Amino acid sequence: MKILHFLSTSVFSITFLFILDLSNVSNAEKINGEKIFMKCKSCHQIGSGAKNRVGPHLNKIDGRVVGSVDNFKYSNALLELKEKGDRWNKETLDEYLKDPSNFIKGTNMKFLGIKVDSDRQQLIDFLLQGSHTSQKSKIYETPLSEEILSIVGDRDYGEYLSSECITCHQSSGNNEGIPSITHWSVNSFVYALHSYKNGDRKHPIMEMITKRLSNEEIAALAIYFNSINN
Repeated sequence: MKILHFLSTSVFSITFLFILDLSNVSNAEKINGEKIFMKCKSCHQIGSGAKNRVGPHLNKIDGRVVGSVDNFKYSNALLELKEKGDRWNKETLDEYLKDPSNFIKGTNMKFLGIKVDSDRQQLIDFLLQGSHTSQKSKIYETPLSEEILSIVGDRDYGEYLSSECITCHQSSGNNEGIPSITHWSVNSFVYALHSYKNGDRKHPIMEMITKRLSNEEIAALAIYFNSINN
């Protein structure tokens, strides 16, 4: 079985401006595929300079060995597939995106899936075309200063502040209706919250909460949630 590890969107999300040269895809398909990718891009980057965030980067994903992106912590389920030498392809991507947790038992991707066949196919075409044109594409990320990124959060203070977060997100890492926010990298968490705070990512509750948080408080929450289940 060949599988694609394609992690889900989360309520805490990093906003990216995603621009690709998709010359072999019709303009309508490109627009629809990019629109559908909004469900994914909070956790994934693709294009020149793409980095691992909550999920691995998606450059050159067509034919890539499962679980093979350097410096990304995969679930055991994906690592088992890596040992078998499984690779991504269009067919398994279709099955995976339809129902991720059912198709790969034990995946870390907390995403209910894309049930509409036409939407799923347009997204797949968009990703695979982007995979082939990664060297031509550009990606931009919500900018943060080195001063913000260098703040070392206080874990105990983050635990104190987390009471508001865990009214929705479970500290156990379970994702019953609300995506898990534990086990994220510190920088990914910081980028996510600042995206809401700056208004780049839209969600009324998250925008309201993050606008009340200082840079130090965001850093504290990031280090606390990173420490859970690590």
